[in-house]
This record gives sequence, C-alpha cells and structure tokens, in this order.
Amino acid sequence: MFEFIRTHQRLMQLVLLVLILPSFALIGVSGYTNYVSGDHDLVKVGSSAITMQEFDQARRSQLEQLQQSSQGGFDPAVLDNPAARSALLESLIDRRVTVAIATKERFSVSDTALRQTIASMPQLQVDGQFSPERYNQVLASAGLTTRDFEQSQRAELALGRVLGPVAATADLPASVVGKIEQVLTEERSIRVLAYPASDYEKGVSVTDADIKAWYDKNKQSLELPEQVSAQYLLLNEAAAMSNLAAPSTEDLKKYYEQNKARYVQPARVNVSHIQINVTAGATDEQRAAAKAKAAEILKKIQANKAAFADIARADSQDAGTAKEGGKLGWITKGSWPEALESVVFGLGVGDVSDVVDGPGGLHIFKADEVQPEKGESFEEAKSKVEAEVRRQLGAERFADMATRLTSLVYDNPSSLQPAADALGLALKSAAGITRNHLLPSDEVGANAASASEDAAVLDDVRVRRALFASQSLNDKQNSGVIEISPDTMIVVRVAELTPAHVPDLDKVKGHIQTQLKAEKALMAAEQAGEAALAAFQKEQAQAQAPEGFGDPLAVTRINPQGLAKPVLDAAFAASTKALPTYVGVKGAQGFIVLRIEEAKAGKPDEPMLAGLPVELSAAWGRSEERAVLKSMRMEIGVKALPEAQKALSGETSDN
Repeated sequence: MFEFIRTHQRLMQLVLLVLILPSFALIGVSGYTNYVSGDHDLVKVGSSAITMQEFDQARRSQLEQLQQSSQGGFDPAVLDNPAARSALLESLIDRRVTVAIATKERFSVSDTALRQTIASMPQLQVDGQFSPERYNQVLASAGLTTRDFEQSQRAELALGRVLGPVAATADLPASVVGKIEQVLTEERSIRVLAYPASDYEKGVSVTDADIKAWYDKNKQSLELPEQVSAQYLLLNEAAAMSNLAAPSTEDLKKYYEQNKARYVQPARVNVSHIQINVTAGATDEQRAAAKAKAAEILKKIQANKAAFADIARADSQDAGTAKEGGKLGWITKGSWPEALESVVFGLGVGDVSDVVDGPGGLHIFKADEVQPEKGESFEEAKSKVEAEVRRQLGAERFADMATRLTSLVYDNPSSLQPAADALGLALKSAAGITRNHLLPSDEVGANAASASEDAAVLDDVRVRRALFASQSLNDKQNSGVIEISPDTMIVVRVAELTPAHVPDLDKVKGHIQTQLKAEKALMAAEQAGEAALAAFQKEQAQAQAPEGFGDPLAVTRINPQGLAKPVLDAAFAASTKALPTYVGVKGAQGFIVLRIEEAKAGKPDEPMLAGLPVELSAAWGRSEERAVLKSMRMEIGVKALPEAQKALSGETSDN
C-alpha cells in the first residue's frame, strides 16, 4: 500500500484536496482554524469575533490585576459568577465596537496632540516637567521602544475620540438640575413613635409543633453548603516563642553592654571655647607668640568668667563660633579625642580650663552645663533586656521553623503530624469552613472555626481557597505553607468533607425556635403599631402630638437625621395637604408610626449641593455614552453565539 502511495503521489494529493475542501466550504477558514485549535467564537462583532480564548485571557488578566492590587487577599469567587462574566464580555464587546467604528471612520490623532498627551504623563516628568531621560528610562524598564509606545498611545487617543466628545459635551438642563435640588432639599418636620419587636418577645410562646411545622415547610432554607473540617498548623510569633530556652544572665549582660546606649545616656557637657590658631608648619617663634596670647586671654577670663562670651567674640580666631560667643554645643562622652575629653569632662559647671593644645591650635574651654551619665543599670533594665533578647531569639527561631515547616510538609504530604512533632507545634482542627465563609457556631456545633481564636486566619480567602483545591479535597493532601503576614504562616489539610445537606431537626431546633419567636414578636409589634396608627388617624387634626412620640426632627433627603431609608421614603411619600398626618412603616425590627407636622420647600443654595451640577452632568454624560454605544452596536452588528452562554455559565477553556 505504501508503495502505491509513493508511486501515485499526484493522485493521492488530488484525493486529499477532495476530502479537505468541502470542510473549508462548510465552516470557513477561520472556523476550521478554531476547530483545530479548540477555540470557539462567542460573539460576532461586525466582520470579526470575540473568541473563547480571548475571553479566557481577559478573565485571567482581570484576576491577576485584582490579586496584585489586593496582595493576594482577593477572593476569585467574586468574579466566578454569571454577572461578573457577563460584565467582562460586555466590556470586550464595547471595546471591539469602538475599534471597529474608529477604523471605519478613520479616527486619527495629530502628532501635536500625541506629544502633549505623553508630555503630561506624571510618570514621565521630573519636577513637573517632561524629561526625555525619564521617558527613555521608563520605556526601557518596560521593554518598549518609543515607536511601539507612541503607536499604542496614538491608538488609545484615537479610540478616545469615538465616545470622548459625547461625555464632554453632555449638559443637563438647568431646569432639571433645579428640580432635583428642590426635591433633595425639601424638608419635613416629623415625630417618631416606635413599636420594637423586642418589647413583645416576652409574651410569645413557641411549641414543638410550631417548630416541626416550620422545619417541614422551610427545610431547604436551612441547607448548609459544602463544608470541610480541617487540621492545621499555625506558625506565628507566639508559637516560635513557646518553649524558648531562657537566656543566661551572662548573655543578658553581654547584650546590655553591646546596646548600652539604648538604656544609658552617656555623660555630656555643653561647651564654649576660645581658639588661637596655630598652623601645622608654624615656627617656634609663632607657637610661642600664640601661647602668650592664649595665656593673656586666659588671665582676662579668670578675672571675669562671666565675660567669656564677650572675650570669645573679640579674641577667638574660630570664625565659626566666635560670633556666637564661642558656643560649641553639647559634647557627648566618647565623641572627642581622649586628651580633650579628659579636660572637658573634668570641668564643673562654669569652670574654665587651662590652655589646651588641640586640633586647629590652642583652646580654652568653658563648661556651660554638665549632665552626668544617667539611665538604667543592668539590674534595672534586666527585664527589658530579657524581653528584647527573647524577641530576637524568637525571630531567629521563627525563620528556622518556617524553613523546616516547608520541607516537612512537602516530605510528608498526607499528614501534618510529623511536622507538628518535629517543630513542637500544636496540631489544631476546626470545622464548618465553606468556600466563601465560616459557618456560625450554632450551625456547626463543637469546634466551629468561627468560634476559634484563629478564626481570622481560617477565614482568609487564601486558606479557604487552599482547602477547596482539588488536591486537598480529593487526595487529602497538605496545602503548601500559606503566608498570611510576615509573622503568621499556616498549613492546612482537609480531614473531612461534608456535602451540602439539611441538618436534622434536633440540630436546628434552637435556631428555629429563636426565629419563630422573633417572627411572632414582629407580628405582634406590627399589630400594635397598626392599631395605634388607626387610632391616631381618627384624631388626625389634633394639634398636640400624642404621648410617646419623640421630639420633632427636621429631615431632608440629604440629611435624614439617622432615619432608615424606608422611614424617610414614607415621610416624603405621604400627602401633606392636611397636616398633621400619620403614616406607618413596617421594618425588620418592628413597626414605626410617623407624625408629619410640617412641610417646607427646598433651599436651592444648600452648601451640601455645591457639586451636584457637576455630578449630574457627569452621570448624564455616561448615559449619553451608553446610548451612543448602543447605536454603534446596532450599526456594526453584534450577535451572541450559542457558545457565549456556555462562557457565561462558567464553561471556559480553563474547565
């Protein structure tokens, strides 16, 4: 057979063409490529299409950006739903439509506009001015050439010209803005009388029959989601510090001496001086003359020490300090040469030294203030020293334990016990962990993760994500080491997986009883409130507010005085033709009766509305953009294909 193929190659090529060409005719070259690659079109946009691979790539990019911005604390479940996927696909369609219109209508941007845009980018500026050097550095670090960057910016600016002018020119009529301002500032003077459900709980009784009937009727509402019980090892500062050997007194003393400046302030002297310059190459005669001058100055000072500053201004040859009366400032012991320190630190307050040979020439020192060494002795600082040493030892031990924990978890993938034994960590367990949250303790019972001291760590999205990974659920393997923070790490392992289920009646009896009691109390509060409302409405014209109503509140839509939205809505929905009037509002906490006593027109000059015209114009602009975009979609032609529904339901190429 192979010999036949080799000797009849032209014939075989013809046969292959006959077999292949019909498939191209039926599905097209693009469709054939998608068939071979496994890609599929989701939405047709004009002559192009958004494919499954494009959609998947957009989802991955979106997820990566959010994870980076939240430093690993972002929960992917937020994006793993039809609404989020639909929003992403719509944004891809809008982008593709905008590109198609920009291409069709030949939108372009001038070189001048491009230069102005690039020059205005803060990341390319130095001290508020465009910097060519900075520009080249930024592009080089991003691996871009100026040509590629400028082309991309030109394209983005061109796309911005498709819808940008729509929002920029949107202008809401002043009459509309004025009406909205009037509605927002319209004022009602009201009094409130509340009938809270909690006041009626004492008179409510719930029987076992009530509980059973409610359970049978509402069983599905009690369904608990899929959950796991987990074992875990928590490595934090407390774990690293536990069973840490106490440092010896000798080690503590050594640390104290090495860090003595933290516990003891050295002696210091506030010094003034007079200097007579002597150059390094001075002759004996010059040195003798300088000494004679210094001795003469010293006599003047000894005769009147209070005149030291004036003498320094007149005779000191240290230009930097002479005009300040010779003041050098505070000198801490250990900062000067020993020969000079022995002189200076031997002075009492107000004492003047003899002439001293030192750097730059001859000096006469005066101690203006003296502070002896002060601080804590070793015994006084011992507890602080020990705490600091233990913290350092704990940090070193933490780093070592973290390294060993990683190896131990990897070497023993199906159990955390070896790592617990080797590191001296407690092997803990917790139940009631779902993909999205920790179940309340009353739904879990004993050992609920939500009631644990480690609840915050166990509820971290990275921990829940690790527990519900296929490796953890199916193979009961250890997770990797999860770093919650620099000083907190955790390793988890699924001990038991509990499918979604409705708990037995005896486990939720207390929960149902509480709920029924609350429902009956709420019903009693509503009945009492409605009865009172009916009575008040009969006596609607009475001038004085009935007993029980609070003080009057002046409320507006922008200043609700703490009232809940349903209450505020009821106050403004009520007719004000005849005042006072009464309305009632049902709420989750009880029943509220409102007495509306006065209605006032709004104040258009309300300071809180200063930015309202701008906000309304921006909102109006966004609405006009959406309207234009909808029209553009119709012009280009957008058609969702059957594969789009699969993508929105979560059936992407990642699955």
